[in-house]
Amino acid sequence: MKTATATLSKLAAVLALGIMAAAPAQAQSSRIAWLSAERIYNESKMAKLADSKLRDEFSSREKALQELAMRSKAAAEKWEKEGAAKPEPERSRLQREAYEADLNFQRRQREFREDLNQRTNEERAAIAEKATKIIKQLATTEGYDIVFQDAVWASPRIDITNKVLEALDK
Repeated sequence: MKTATATLSKLAAVLALGIMAAAPAQAQSSRIAWLSAERIYNESKMAKLADSKLRDEFSSREKALQELAMRSKAAAEKWEKEGAAKPEPERSRLQREAYEADLNFQRRQREFREDLNQRTNEERAAIAEKATKIIKQLATTEGYDIVFQDAVWASPRIDITNKVLEALDK
């Protein structure tokens, strides 16, 4: 009876060692890939087209904003130069004009940034959607088990960014 139990224990130990030895082999057969999302957003034709589109869309507003900034600065300088020499009602008017010009500039600048950020996010979302489809297709056809995006460091051996860029630019 003891020999049967001892043999069974030895068999269980050998079986456990076999399973443990097979686990790393399975992990090593997993295929992983990595890509740089920042490169996708900056280097793809789609991203460059989006940048050009946004520049065209926002250039007139940016010029108007620059003119508004110059008017605000001119109003502030006028108040600083002439304010001390003017009587109180005139000085107050100059100060109020400078203050209102600055508030108007800040409000328009904030609206401009918010609108630009929203449109940039919309364009990036379109790029991300198309890139995601390509990445999933690549993962399926090339047998990747997982694709990482953005890492502290990744070996160039597992970098699929160029493949995704090529597919995205077709």
